[in-house]
Amino acid sequence: MRPTALLTDHYELTMLQAALRSGTADRRSAFELFSRRLNGGRRYGVVAGTGRVLDALEAFRFGAEELAYLREHHVVDEPTLEWLEAYRFSGEVWGYGEGDVYFPGSPLLVVESTFAEAVLLETMLLSILNHDSAVASAASRMIGAAAGRPCIEMGSRRTHEWSAVAAARAAYVAGFQVTSNLQAGIEYGVPTAGTSAHSFTLLHDTERDAFQAQVTSLGKDTTLLVDTYDIAAAVRTAVDIAGPELGAVRIDSGDLAALARRVRRQLDELGATSTRIVVTSDLDEFAIAGLAAAPVDGYGVGTSLVTGSGQPTSGFVYKLVGRAASTDPGAPLVAVAKKSRDKLSIGGRKWALRRRDTDGIAELELIGIGEQPVDDGDDRELLLPLVRGGDIVGRESLEAARERHQLAVAELPEEAHKLSGGAPAIPSRYIGDTRGTSADPFAS
Repeated sequence: MRPTALLTDHYELTMLQAALRSGTADRRSAFELFSRRLNGGRRYGVVAGTGRVLDALEAFRFGAEELAYLREHHVVDEPTLEWLEAYRFSGEVWGYGEGDVYFPGSPLLVVESTFAEAVLLETMLLSILNHDSAVASAASRMIGAAAGRPCIEMGSRRTHEWSAVAAARAAYVAGFQVTSNLQAGIEYGVPTAGTSAHSFTLLHDTERDAFQAQVTSLGKDTTLLVDTYDIAAAVRTAVDIAGPELGAVRIDSGDLAALARRVRRQLDELGATSTRIVVTSDLDEFAIAGLAAAPVDGYGVGTSLVTGSGQPTSGFVYKLVGRAASTDPGAPLVAVAKKSRDKLSIGGRKWALRRRDTDGIAELELIGIGEQPVDDGDDRELLLPLVRGGDIVGRESLEAARERHQLAVAELPEEAHKLSGGAPAIPSRYIGDTRGTSADPFAS
């Protein structure tokens, strides 16, 4: 992996230079990454990108090329360049497990280190988590709307080429079965799938020639795209060539619900009762929900998924919430917070529990300031160790994150699954010194 140190903003380094000069760079500090609200009136958000964060943190180094650029463009002075050359993050990081859900104020990531070490990570952490969590949050809603029918990620051509890889990973965490993106397969082990586009049909002299070529090459279990010309004629041709063993047909345009019903009747009449119907064409969670009563067996989702279905960022921020009273190693941590009314922050290092009732249903996001809230017996601790003493300790498989997501969504109350805008599914409540704020300052 290439060094990631310059995936950052200019002012992170100028702050570092000034802090080194003022003698405050080594003050022990606590930063917190959180969201003040759920975008679009959604009922919950999904954490995704944690594994990518750990990879990027491990590669956060200022090598010869990076230092030469900073020197040539006079970004920082020589003492700061010397400090950067030796940079290795040596602090601690805790975070919500990848795939878990979050709510306003949830301390998704807590970073403790010196100010200098921690402040440099701000832009990188935000860029990864804001993007991946936005995609996963949209994907989770789509999976819920699909109600058990499989979803395929196919949005690579609708976003930046490397964002597409990250989006495929995030969608898989949230429950999508496969992706069309091969790079996501090799990078992260996401299962891949795909058959053909309209251009393949148009290449051949007849639709029959195209279908015959595909079936001969890929087998009868393939998926044939049937809406290039006349759908009814295409379905007849498809079954004539592949027989009742035809795997699936795909419809990519028109009134999908009406067409799916017609195609299902036609397939059944032709004896292809096990042939599946897959639909695509600018689907989002609302369109998927609208197809619930249609005889659809799977959904291919592109643009809406990789752009967060109208919410392309999660609105995460990374704020200093505590810093030592001095550079003395034993100095106590003092809570600090921005006072802006419109951009509220709550000072103090946070801990979090998800309070659940006796049936295991989530009731409250309980956030303790300065100490861990007490588990009443049914709660779930949310912050997991990710980095200890600079060493990565929280790596896990994508399958583990995927399983965590399923469990986290299953413990949410029923209203969490509504697609309409509304309040978060559970409230967030602070215990401890909230510095004059209400007990639930981020409640909608």
